[in-house]
Amino acid sequence: MVRVLAPRQPLRLAKRLLAGLIVPPSALLMGTGSAQAHVKWFCAYDVAGEPRGLEQVLCSNFEWLTGLAIVCLMLGCLAEGTPLGGALMNALDRVTARIRTDTELLVRCTLGFFLVSVWELGGIILTPELKTDAAWIPWLQLAMAACLIARRTMPLTGLGIVFLFSFAAAQYGLFHLADYPVFLGVAIYLICQGLRLKPFDVRPLDIVRWTAAVTLMWASVEKWAYPQWTDPLLAAKPQMTMGASPELFMQAAGVIEFTLAFALIWTPLVRRMSAILLTAIFVSAVFEFGKVDAIGHSGIIVVLLAIAADDVRSVVRVRDAAWAPAHFGGALAIFLALYYVGHEALYAGLSGLPVI
Repeated sequence: MVRVLAPRQPLRLAKRLLAGLIVPPSALLMGTGSAQAHVKWFCAYDVAGEPRGLEQVLCSNFEWLTGLAIVCLMLGCLAEGTPLGGALMNALDRVTARIRTDTELLVRCTLGFFLVSVWELGGIILTPELKTDAAWIPWLQLAMAACLIARRTMPLTGLGIVFLFSFAAAQYGLFHLADYPVFLGVAIYLICQGLRLKPFDVRPLDIVRWTAAVTLMWASVEKWAYPQWTDPLLAAKPQMTMGASPELFMQAAGVIEFTLAFALIWTPLVRRMSAILLTAIFVSAVFEFGKVDAIGHSGIIVVLLAIAADDVRSVVRVRDAAWAPAHFGGALAIFLALYYVGHEALYAGLSGLPVI
């Protein structure tokens, strides 16, 4: 006997499946949420210090974790091209409809909160570890927040972010600021939305999405290159490792972050699910690290919510899953090379290139 589903039953089933897919991984990843707190905001660091050698990073544990990440990415692609994937997309569209409608307003409000907060804290250029003695910078940030009130003046805030990013790069170096290209993405978003521009026929939201992916992939490489920066946090909060060794924990945290960041530039359902998981991870870190973490990560959290609500679709085929290992491996190799070669060029004059 064939049971015929009522018209609304597939949607209810999709919602249950969506909850089933999101909740268990979120519960698993919450343990690594604290690792997503930007370590430079809470611990001593030395960007110019010698990073861990690639021969230590590319160990057997790293390979197993990376292989598992690729399998998960491929399964996500395969599921997306099925009726189940379509039902999940429909469920996401309904759940995130209000966020999608008010994306620009949410970005303006959150960025306004961020700018007013750093104005109140004082002595900060965009992020907590970028300190400054310039008394005019907090007042510039307050003026930038005021410009977000009206749509016509939003581009001024975007230009202000570009200026502050450049000012910080001049003070701290481009390699340090490579942690934060998402700020430039947000600046472009504000300028394009305010002026109703679509550069090269690319949506402003897509530009922010790509810069967020680059930001998080770069940060994940830093976890592998300088795991010792996090040692004080792990010593103070040993429960964060969930019984794993600090070495394995940092490797896993980096692989998880890199995989979810890469997923932001992959197929529609995969990137939306990734954005939801990353949002859950960043929000969980706020409970561990408090106000500074909430302020510092507020911008990327609202960007991730916008990505999760994005209802743009594309045809996903089996070949997309087949190409996932090559694209993922290519991105991993590129970011490892950029980080290590860039660090060597800036701080050691290419006197000793990293050896794999």
